[in-house]
Amino acid sequence: MIAETVCSAVAAAGLGIAAVTAYRRRFLAATRIAAYALVPLGLVLTGVVEWLADTAFSPTAWAGFALLGVAWGLFLLTRTVERRRGGTRKERRAAARSARREAVAPDASAPSLGTAAPRPAARPAAAPRANSSDDFSDIEAILKKHGI
Repeated sequence: MIAETVCSAVAAAGLGIAAVTAYRRRFLAATRIAAYALVPLGLVLTGVVEWLADTAFSPTAWAGFALLGVAWGLFLLTRTVERRRGGTRKERRAAARSARREAVAPDASAPSLGTAAPRPAARPAAAPRANSSDDFSDIEAILKKHGI
């Protein structure tokens, strides 16, 4: 009951300020003030203020808000940990597997001293690819390697 009275008084005061502002020929500002002044009155008439007053003094409602806060905090915690680790567990495993697959040992160089052995023949150039989807497999492998 007190909340409704306060909201009505605030609305009346706001409309009075809007009238004074309009008298000074600042119609845009007066219209904006009137709009803000009508919000508390609208909340009273729709019953939102009564609902809020009932909720504010209800221990059950406060327990519900506390549980929502805990849930929100847990969501934030999991997001932070996930970002620090670099993705989900499934993504990390896939990146590790692709890194192991693509790891290549460096080629051994020929000894600088000793008999000059003929160098092994270079690999023949790969035949041009017939399928254009194979071209994207290289790009896909690079992106997977970088965890994207």
